[in-house]
Amino acid sequence: MTKVLIHPLVDDGVKPGSADFAGGTLTCLCADRPVTVAVASQVAHNHACGCTKCWKPAGADFSVVAVAPTSTVTVTANGDKLAVVDPSAVIQRHACKVCGVHMHGPVEKEGHPFFGLTFVHPERFVEDGAAEPGFAAFVSSVIEGGVHPDKMAGVRARLRELGLEPYDCLNPPLMDYIATHVAKASGVLPA
Repeated sequence: MTKVLIHPLVDDGVKPGSADFAGGTLTCLCADRPVTVAVASQVAHNHACGCTKCWKPAGADFSVVAVAPTSTVTVTANGDKLAVVDPSAVIQRHACKVCGVHMHGPVEKEGHPFFGLTFVHPERFVEDGAAEPGFAAFVSSVIEGGVHPDKMAGVRARLRELGLEPYDCLNPPLMDYIATHVAKASGVLPA
């Protein structure tokens, strides 16, 4: 039986992050004038994502994506090579125009639960130690990316084997965070 591949960062097992990791440098795939982005914090909510919007390395059905506070994310080299993939999206994914890697994706829509956070792809860190992926989100969406529906039981089994509980939305703590934000904004809960 062929091993179900998820993403190169986790296919051989999820490597634990380091409690001492305080950030690092993300780099695109370009050999000439690579785009670099400094992240001056540990990442949070690292997960395998099956959505069709996130950047995935060649051959991967999932991305690995996390967030960091936007205030800790700075483009440090060759920002002229970046362009927003979809200006109408909530996540403003800035991708390298040459190699296609999404380098950072801030949420700039005020009032959105993730306002002030920036999405990054931890496998692009030069340094080791970023928090490890802890769950899988939008798992069913890999079908939209070309995975045959008959393979989904195997995909979910492999995710569980890796310790990445599969969800077809976000994990319960993030869903609670979003619901709390909405309840406070509507006045159902005190702000």
